[in-house]
Amino acid sequence: MTLNSMTGFASRDGLSGAAAWHWELRSVNSRGLDIRLRLPPGFEGLEPRVREAVGKHLTRGSVAVNLSARRTDGGLEIKLNEPALRQVLAALENLKRLVEVAPPSAEALLGIKGVLELSEPEDSAEAAAARNAAMLADLEAALVDLVVVRRQEGQRLEAIVNDQLAGIERLTLAIAALPARSVEAVRARLKEQVARLLEVNSNFEETRLYQEAAMLAARADVEEELKRIISHVTAARELIGAGVPAGRRLDFLAQELNREANTLCSKSNDEETTRAGLELKAVIDQMREQVQNIE
Repeated sequence: MTLNSMTGFASRDGLSGAAAWHWELRSVNSRGLDIRLRLPPGFEGLEPRVREAVGKHLTRGSVAVNLSARRTDGGLEIKLNEPALRQVLAALENLKRLVEVAPPSAEALLGIKGVLELSEPEDSAEAAAARNAAMLADLEAALVDLVVVRRQEGQRLEAIVNDQLAGIERLTLAIAALPARSVEAVRARLKEQVARLLEVNSNFEETRLYQEAAMLAARADVEEELKRIISHVTAARELIGAGVPAGRRLDFLAQELNREANTLCSKSNDEETTRAGLELKAVIDQMREQVQNIE
């Protein structure tokens, strides 16, 4: 099982009786599962079941679920708004008490805004239930499509992250093998530093200087950081191969890798280690950008 991305798109169209609809699903990365719904008027009752369906298929990501619906029969009904008409007639009676007016024609009354209304015919309970069931079935199909798209994107991310882990491992081993980290190189640097200090001030006690220099060298040793970086790389590979949602834990490991690389660079006392450490940090930053898109 491969990693899943949190990025994807899917859509489905459906038809039931005189109703047609279109589902559109988009997902991007998020710290948790954030479901944002946009349902047309009259379909608000679907919201709990939509959220349940999304939660069944996805564990992380900001998911936008949009539903649009229309009637295919153009079946608009003209209805007489009797309360509005009675208000118009009452207003005419009041007007007659003030001035002499001719009785209005039926056409004039019907032409008053609000007296006639256009509305869609209401479906029977059975038809509405069948339509909703068909809509939710199409949503399920769209979610399956979205999962497939996210898995395909996850395969691409997995290959990238594995390459980056290999690069981190290669750079770490290269730093461990640098000639500047050999015992002979460290000893030579210590002698050079002590000699430089004695040239400046001959009153320095040479033995004390070597002790201080040795302490500085010990604090500058990056052996533990290198070991922890390799350990984190191994843990990341195990997570990728576990076949479970690993985005959060991979992001945590990327943070830990970055922390060790920062420490390594701050403790470095030679140019080669610093240059390799900066390159290592760049690869880790690139990896962290990628794992933030993994479910």
